[in-house]
Amino acid sequence: MKTNPIISLIANGDLRASANQKCEAEQAAMEKKLAAALAAEGYTLQRAHSYDWEKQHGFIDSQKHGLEVFRTIPEEAPLIVAESVWQYSQHILPGLITHKGPILTVANWSGTWPGLVGMLNLNGSLTKAGVDYSTLWSEDFTDDFFRCGLRQWLKKGKIKHKIDHVERYKKFDIPAAIKKLGQKFAREVKRHKYLMGVFDEGCMGMYNAIIPDEVLSKTGIFKERLSQSTLYAKMLTVSDADARGVYQWLLDRGMTFNLGPDEATDLTENQVLQQCKMYIAAVRLADEFGCSTIGIQYQQGLKDLTPASDLAEGLLNNVERPPVFHETSGKELYKGEALPHFNEVDECAGLDGLITYKLWKLLGFPPENTLHDLRWGRDYKDSELDAFVWVFEISGAAPPAHFIGGYGGTTSERQPAMYFRLGGGTMKGISKPGWIVWSRVFLDDGKLCYDTGLGEVVSLPQQETEERWALTTPQWPIMHAVLPGITRDQMMARHKSNHIQVVYAPDKAGAYKGLLAKAAAMHELGLEVCVMGKF
Repeated sequence: MKTNPIISLIANGDLRASANQKCEAEQAAMEKKLAAALAAEGYTLQRAHSYDWEKQHGFIDSQKHGLEVFRTIPEEAPLIVAESVWQYSQHILPGLITHKGPILTVANWSGTWPGLVGMLNLNGSLTKAGVDYSTLWSEDFTDDFFRCGLRQWLKKGKIKHKIDHVERYKKFDIPAAIKKLGQKFAREVKRHKYLMGVFDEGCMGMYNAIIPDEVLSKTGIFKERLSQSTLYAKMLTVSDADARGVYQWLLDRGMTFNLGPDEATDLTENQVLQQCKMYIAAVRLADEFGCSTIGIQYQQGLKDLTPASDLAEGLLNNVERPPVFHETSGKELYKGEALPHFNEVDECAGLDGLITYKLWKLLGFPPENTLHDLRWGRDYKDSELDAFVWVFEISGAAPPAHFIGGYGGTTSERQPAMYFRLGGGTMKGISKPGWIVWSRVFLDDGKLCYDTGLGEVVSLPQQETEERWALTTPQWPIMHAVLPGITRDQMMARHKSNHIQVVYAPDKAGAYKGLLAKAAAMHELGLEVCVMGKF
C-alpha cells in the first residue's frame, strides 16, 4: 500500500510556560489546518516532538529541548516550523543552522496569537545566520496565496515571493543637496563616535537583534556592555522623594495611571514609583558611561526583581520628560534631550534610532522615534479610507510626543500578569495622524542592511481602534499605519524582523526629504540601502 511522503513539523515556543500554555489550543488548531492542507497535496504532516503533559503544552521551550528534538530529525527531511506563539529563536537555531533539508516557516495571520511576530523574528534570525528558508502566513490555510506557496515549496523546496516594491539605493534618484547633507552627517557620526549602552544582549531569543562589534564599529557606534544587575543596584540608590517627583511631574502634565489595590493583578502606585526609580537610574548610568542611546533587556532576569521597564523606556524616548539630576553635583542630565531607548535591546533599532534622532534634529524635525512590533493588520474601508491598515504596537516604549494629546492622551495600564509577574505600567496612547518614515536595520550575509519607506498614520473610528486593541494587546500603544505602494504580502516577504522603526515628519514632503537624507547617510555609513514602496 502506497503511503504519503512525510513532512516533519516543529513548534518552537516561549521560555515562559504560561505563554506556551495559553497558546497551546491555538497551536493545535493551526496544526490541524496545516495537516489538512498538506493532505490535500498528498503529504502527511508528522510532529517531531510530542505534547508534554506535565508542562501542559507541546512547544519546544529551551535550547536544550531544541537540541534533543533535532537529534531525532533526519538532516535531509523537509521541515515546517509552525508558530502561533512568541518564540525564542535560539531554542531551534542550532538545529536549523545545521539542517540540510528545505525549511518552511509558517505563522497564523492573527493579532491575538503572536505567531506572526514570532515568525518574523525567526526569519530575521535565519537571515542573519545565513540559513536558506521559505516563509508563509495565512488566516485559515485554505486561501490561494497559501496553497500555491505550499505547493511550490513541496515541489521545489523553496518559495519565491514578489518583492517588486524594493528599489536599491544605486537606482534611486536623490537630489544632490539632500545626498550631500546625508553624507556629511554620516561622516560626522563616524568622526564623533557614539556609545550604545547595552543592558544585557539577546532579549527573548532575538539573535537577529545582536550586531557583532566589528560590524557595528564601522558605523562609528560602539557598545558599552552594561548589566541589568547594575541597573537594579542603581535603582536601590534612588530616593523615594526623587521617584515621587517624577511621578508627580507626570500627573501634573495630565498623564493617567489606572491604579488598583491588588499587586498581583492591578497597577499600583508602588509599581509606578519603582518604575520611576528605574527611569532615574537608567539616565544616571547612561551619563556615567557616556552613552548616547541605551537598551534594557528587562524580560529575563530583571522581570523577577522589578516592575516592567516600559514606563521608563517611553519617558527616555521623549524630549520633554521629567528632569533627572546627578546624584552629587545636582546637574540636570541630558537637559532638553531625549535619551533614545531601544526596546528589548534590539541593537539594530538602537543604531537606527540614534541616527534618526541626530539627523532629525539637524533637519529641524521632532526627533522622537521608537520601534514597534509589526504586529498585524487588516483591510479597513469607510467613506474616507480604503486601505490595508497595519497595527504597530510595542509594550510601552513609544514616546508621548507620538500620541494624540501628548502626556494628556497617555494612560498607564498594568502589563499582563502572564508576562509581567511584578506588574508595572505601560505608556499607552493612540498615535496621531501624520506622515512617518519607517525603517529596519538588519543583518544579511554578515553585512548591515537598511530598508526604509514612507508611511501614513491614519485616524480610525474609536470603535475600530478599540476592536484592534482587543484583538492584540489593549495595554499597549497603537499606531494605525498605511504603507503606500506595499501590499501585506510584500511587506511580510521582505521584512526581516518583528520590529519596525518609526519617526514622524512635519508633512509628506518633509518625510520624503528625511527618508532621502537618511538613506544617503546610511549608505555613507556602509549599510546596504533599499527604498520600499511608491510615493
